[in-house]
Amino acid sequence: MREQPRLAEMIKGQVFDGYLLTRAAAQRTSSNGGKYLDMTLCDTSGEVNAKMWDGLTPAPNVADVIRLRGVMQEYNNRPQLRVDKMRPVTEKDDFDMSLLAPCAPLPPEEMKGEILARIDEIADEQLRALVLARLNECGPQLDYYPAASKLHHAERSGLLHHTSTMLRMAKRVCEVYPQLDADLLAAGVILHDLCKIDEMAADQIGMVSDYTAEGMLIGHLVAGVAALDRCGRELGTRKELLMMLEHMILSHHDLPEYGSPKPPMFPEAEVLHVLDLLDARMFEMTRALQNAQPGGFTERIWSLERRLYRRKEMPVRREEPEE
Repeated sequence: MREQPRLAEMIKGQVFDGYLLTRAAAQRTSSNGGKYLDMTLCDTSGEVNAKMWDGLTPAPNVADVIRLRGVMQEYNNRPQLRVDKMRPVTEKDDFDMSLLAPCAPLPPEEMKGEILARIDEIADEQLRALVLARLNECGPQLDYYPAASKLHHAERSGLLHHTSTMLRMAKRVCEVYPQLDADLLAAGVILHDLCKIDEMAADQIGMVSDYTAEGMLIGHLVAGVAALDRCGRELGTRKELLMMLEHMILSHHDLPEYGSPKPPMFPEAEVLHVLDLLDARMFEMTRALQNAQPGGFTERIWSLERRLYRRKEMPVRREEPEE
């Protein structure tokens, strides 16, 4: 992939030749009756208004990636990109989506494969069938949905990223605390946030435009319990097993002010809450520290209600012994 300038770093008169993501686009009519394209284009550094003074080129769809060439200009003291050439991307185009929109570090098929492999390991047939059925109900949206609109894992495939990371942590925790039911904990990890797909309206780039009516009125915890209860009754899942899984979903935010009407009331539910909180905070901290100078502090992080310090020294990595 060729290098391309970042929008936020471009100056007036600089040529742009590369790929951008469409946030909005429409055909408009100028004062002299001519047609032009009015667009909002973006990469991970920011977004810019763009104009193409060509009434023949159709407007791209929201979330489309386009290949274009243009020049950065100014209008009313604000940057504006004049687009000279533009076309939709094809399979032959070599571009990095992670430069255009926040993306999970691994391909969705790899993370989903990890989750499916863990489901296959569940010994209890009823538990395995229930988790697989709920996962399948999510359909292709699971491949690109974020885990949040602005906070932790607000990225393309963020829901898969959050889930797969928690699964790896759950495995380690169960090695330290063998009294835990590892399959029950893994099931809770996979199920706990699935109804975020119904809670948020997101496009295939993983960008959330708004919360849905169901998200505003019900939320993913209650919706998750309702969906699991329906699915469990259809499959004839044992009553106690279904109840424990429903409690894990309902209690994973721990406190009423965060949406959970009940606190975790058995060990696997408590561990699910702790892993969820840890993964969310580590994501937020990692993202914030990337923008801080060594030896300096981040801006105040709203979700954590604090600033973070970025150490000057690089951590010493222990070398793994040779086999």
